[in-house]
Amino acid sequence: MSLHRPLGTLANGENAVELTADVAGWDHAGLRVLLLHPGGMTTFETGDYEAFVLPLSGGCVVEVDGERFELRGRDSVFTRVTDFAYLPRDATAKLSTKDGVEMALPMARCDRRLDPKYGPAEEVPVEVRGAGNATRQVTNFGVPGTWDHADKLIACELITPDGNWSSYPPHKHDHTCDVVNEEIYYFRIAGRDKITPSREGFGFHRTYTDDGGIDEDVLVRDGDVFLIPRGYHGPCVAAPGYPMYYLNVLAGPNPERSMAFCDDPAHSWIRDTWASQDLDPRCPVTTAEGRVE
Repeated sequence: MSLHRPLGTLANGENAVELTADVAGWDHAGLRVLLLHPGGMTTFETGDYEAFVLPLSGGCVVEVDGERFELRGRDSVFTRVTDFAYLPRDATAKLSTKDGVEMALPMARCDRRLDPKYGPAEEVPVEVRGAGNATRQVTNFGVPGTWDHADKLIACELITPDGNWSSYPPHKHDHTCDVVNEEIYYFRIAGRDKITPSREGFGFHRTYTDDGGIDEDVLVRDGDVFLIPRGYHGPCVAAPGYPMYYLNVLAGPNPERSMAFCDDPAHSWIRDTWASQDLDPRCPVTTAEGRVE
């Protein structure tokens, strides 16, 4: 079965994603994407997963364990870095919205039950990585060292300006890299205005292994998911005219959360060339204050 799951293949409903570890065919990482219309409300049972509540568009209120967090959110993943909330395992969360919201819930099976917590947008580090046409923005809201209030869950966002490459050089997070992580890529592709997600645009993604057991080159559109159980992943290429966003969700059996990686040695030399190249001035694209023009 292909590791590429186009929009609509993981759940019924508008832009919904229902991806548990069992559905993915592995043990740890999961993702849900929910759409609530104005005035909408739903409850979410975390079970043996911890999760983030990450607004993709719109804002919401999160109520869990007697805590209440108001998430301002954003108009689009291409307009602002958002605030978010952490949900512990074995919890019932009430999610509601006044004006409508689309939200992602990156998830990971975990052992420890932590307290709910709010993550302010103003405290989320924004990194510009790469150089030249490999320049991209990395929004490190849920990674080790930035957000340590999690047992297994790791998550970050990337924005790749149209025409650029990211997840490059190809790299992996598995047994030969002192870490074992399952990883999910959830794509949003902007349309002609470079802000509003649209199925009109597209990009490309590659995942492969040394033994040839995985070798996929796929066209991705807005709302698609790609599963990475092992192996090298990258590049992700944003087609000219269509900026690319993706949410990365990682989790594994590691004693401590880690994003350790190994480059494909055939392409690791690329990193050495960045010192002599200029950064793409389109990055960063967004901050907590809004879009950078």
